[in-house]
Amino acid sequence: MATIPTREGPPPAVTDDDLAAMHDDPRFIELKRRLFRFVVPATIGFLAWYLLYVILSGYARGFMGAVLFGNVNVALVFGLLQFASTFGIAWAYSRHTARNVDPRATELHDEIHYGSEDAR
Repeated sequence: MATIPTREGPPPAVTDDDLAAMHDDPRFIELKRRLFRFVVPATIGFLAWYLLYVILSGYARGFMGAVLFGNVNVALVFGLLQFASTFGIAWAYSRHTARNVDPRATELHDEIHYGSEDAR
């Protein structure tokens, strides 16, 4: 009688052929696509926002130096918004992966390491 690997201890070894087969699996391709659909637009958007900040700081000094109130100018607000947008993107990425990527990745991981659900 064959034994079914359990999650006790380290997972069983995976061969290169198993990994190559997983890369061709439509579920793995969809997993990469889901991640790509979030990461690329978020990266482009953040880089555009950052470059806008840098370009305005270098070439629109009058605008960036405009005082909004007290000692707070536009450049300071833009700089603080850089931090806020970084944390916002990190939060959105964490939420996106927890909902759309992690469950599918865990399913594929368990299948390649411990066999298909049908074998259990």
